[in-house]
Amino acid sequence: MKENMLDVLMYIFENYIDDDHGEEPDEHALTTELGAAGFHQGEINKAFAWLEDLSQLCEQDIEDAQFISCSAASTRVYSDIEKNKISMDARGFITRLEFYRIINSSVREVILDRAMALEADFIDIDQMKWVAMMVLYNQPGRETSYLWLENLLFELEQEVLH
Repeated sequence: MKENMLDVLMYIFENYIDDDHGEEPDEHALTTELGAAGFHQGEINKAFAWLEDLSQLCEQDIEDAQFISCSAASTRVYSDIEKNKISMDARGFITRLEFYRIINSSVREVILDRAMALEADFIDIDQMKWVAMMVLYNQPGRETSYLWLENLLFELEQEVLH
C-alpha cells in the first residue's frame, strides 16, 4: 500500500464518507483502523488536518468568498508553482468542470487549494478527480454536482475497462 496522505484520504472517502454506514466513526477509532490498514501515523495526522482545513474552507460564508468570485468570461491564470505541480490534464479537468457549471470559481479555488496542500510533487488528473469529489462532497448545496461528477467518473472508468 502506498504511504502518502492522498492514499489515506482516498481510503477514508471510499470506506466511510461515500458509504451508508450511518454513523461516522470517531477520530480515535478511525485512526486505529487506518493504522491496522497499514498507514503510518504521520500520514493519518496529515490527512485529518487536510480534511479539517477542507471543512473550514467549505464553511466560509459566501460573503467571505466574494474576493474569488469572477465573471463567467474570465480565465484562471495558474502560477508557475501551480503549473509545475498540477498536470495540464488536471488543470483542463478543472476548467471543464467550471465550463459545464459543475463548479463555480469559488469551488474551483477550494479544489486548487486542497490539491496544492497535498504533499505530492505532481498532481495528475486521477488525483485531481479525487480531490474534486472530496471538495464537492463537503460543499453545502452541491450534492447534485457531487453525484453528477461521481457518476461521470465511474461511467468513464467502466468504459475504459470494457
